Amino acid sequence: IDYQNAQGEMANSDMIAKNMVSAKYDLILGIATPSAMSAYSAAKDTDIPVVFSAVSDPLAAGIVKSLEKPEYNITGTSDVLPLEAQLKMIRAFLPEADKIGVIYTTSEPNSISHLASFEELAPKYGFELVAIGVTNASEVATAATALVSKGVDCINNFTDNNVVNNLSSVIHAAEKGKIPVFGSEIEQVKNGCLAAESIDYVSLGRETGRIAARI
Repeated sequence: IDYQNAQGEMANSDMIAKNMVSAKYDLILGIATPSAMSAYSAAKDTDIPVVFSAVSDPLAAGIVKSLEKPEYNITGTSDVLPLEAQLKMIRAFLPEADKIGVIYTTSEPNSISHLASFEELAPKYGFELVAIGVTNASEVATAATALVSKGVDCINNFTDNNVVNNLSSVIHAAEKGKIPVFGSEIEQVKNGCLAAESIDYVSLGRETGRIAARI
């Protein structure tokens, strides 16, 4: 097994996937949406199977034709978030809150998809969403400060890879504004978020491994 880390950079991810295809690897596994998209793009015209893990919306990412039947030379596991449970949890923690701030990366289909669902569900629990889109790591801290200045009662993060990689700057801005940050998985809580409703990523990884083994 050859482990390669793209360090959160799409250009690195694309290059790693192309190199794996050139080396005729027997299978390529992409963890999270950006890596899965790189692997799919590099291997789509070959007979190298691709497996993805923790892709929230593989349909929106364009790597499968349907969740029931991918049709392309790719399959894997989805980590679509329990967004309604997240909203219920935030309401339980903050019974008087009105506004939830969200930072999302405009190039991550998973974040766009989660945001759309979150916006649809939020009014049901009496929340208004204030969302700011970013394009790269350098914009995350500024976006977090902007949300605080807009008077949000908390900041909620999905599994946006760019934002998670820069979570410390979000938490720093929120602490200055004396508001909590909610995460979407246990590691974000360990790194400073107040709480999260999440799926079990260890179990997800095991199931992805089983898929790869069967192939």
